[in-house]
Amino acid sequence: MAENAHGAEAGNPPQLTALLVATAVVSAIAGFLYGYDTGIISGALLQIQEEFKVGDGWQQVIAAGILVGAVIGALVGARLSEWYGHKRTVLFIAAVFVVGTISCSLAPTALTLALARVLLGTAVGGATQTVPMFVAELSPPLIRGRLVLAFQVAIGVGILTATIVGASQLLDWRWMIGLAALPAAALFLLMLPAPESPRWLVKVDRVDEAISNLQRVRGEDDVEAELSDIMEVEEERRQADVRGWKGLRLPWVRPALIMGCGMALFTQLSGIEMIVYYTPTILTGVGFAKSGALLVSVSLAVTYVIMNVVGLSIVYRVGRRRLSLIMTPGAALALVVLGVFFLSGQVTAGTAPFIIACLIVLMFFTAGGLQVMGWLTGSEIYPLGVRGAGRAPCPAKPEASVVARRLPDLGRGVASRSRGKLGAQAGGPGPGRGLR
Repeated sequence: MAENAHGAEAGNPPQLTALLVATAVVSAIAGFLYGYDTGIISGALLQIQEEFKVGDGWQQVIAAGILVGAVIGALVGARLSEWYGHKRTVLFIAAVFVVGTISCSLAPTALTLALARVLLGTAVGGATQTVPMFVAELSPPLIRGRLVLAFQVAIGVGILTATIVGASQLLDWRWMIGLAALPAAALFLLMLPAPESPRWLVKVDRVDEAISNLQRVRGEDDVEAELSDIMEVEEERRQADVRGWKGLRLPWVRPALIMGCGMALFTQLSGIEMIVYYTPTILTGVGFAKSGALLVSVSLAVTYVIMNVVGLSIVYRVGRRRLSLIMTPGAALALVVLGVFFLSGQVTAGTAPFIIACLIVLMFFTAGGLQVMGWLTGSEIYPLGVRGAGRAPCPAKPEASVVARRLPDLGRGVASRSRGKLGAQAGGPGPGRGLR
């Protein structure tokens, strides 16, 4: 089955046109929104709990709402992309981002905020399902993975931005959340001139438009070889009984499904949601000053972005399996050590530097390994006929919701058992800087 871009077969490097790069960059705004909208709740919760006078239970519901919505969005996004095309689906998702963000920022009660977060989550889930596929189908095979992983890097940038905004505490929480409406509106406007996926156009028998879009995105008139490859793959897909959700039930597709869902599951169970959502809440719960806890969050977000870029730059040289085997044990060890500290109640001024170091180590190995592999595997492992359905991360997201729902209990339980208080102040080197 040929899937090589025109020119790649002759050994020529794939052409990066301005339109392709611009479309990938604009699409990455959706990744930024994913990171920002999920990450901003970390700093906003510190103000939300004071304004609405809510306890741990409501904080958990508010934080987890976006993940519940993401399950719905991933499933709906897969269907919308199949019926209406990737571009129109991304435009719809951008509109939901705008509406969801404004709804969150204007929420009068904790309940309406939680419901608005569910709406916002549908955009997050739809983006994770649709945008990587959109970029992948526009990209030449030899650089497809790198352009898709730019979405993951954009998530890291969004988390970092949200963490800095939250750490500054200069804005009211409504403005913190509402700021995301600006890039969401930009995503909608900048996506309007983007080309539709040639593969989807061929699938719905709009071949002339597919040729025109291929010529635009490749920057050359002779696209017959690539078009022939696309049409050949589509014909094979139509003849084979491997389409959509039904195709996932076939025995020979099952190993890919297990691997893809397993990677999605472990990217969530690795603890990444815990760090993004609850680091300030948990640390303040065991005695950190708010400023110190938020400073730790900024350090973690910087680590996330750096390791995403590192993972992206080395995955094709090191290999997917080897990168996973190198990075996963480090993340597991950091989680074990953190578990020992928190569950034993050994949270004191003396152990605080080690706890912070473990959080950074966990982020280091997770962001550079599982987070990279989770996105890449979902884009590559499935047969073309079931790729859209297979990418919908529905088995993993409910688990992420459970993790997000329960983790504040850890901070509450540890706080009740901790001896001594931790604070933050300027001065002092090393991981424990700011502690007294």
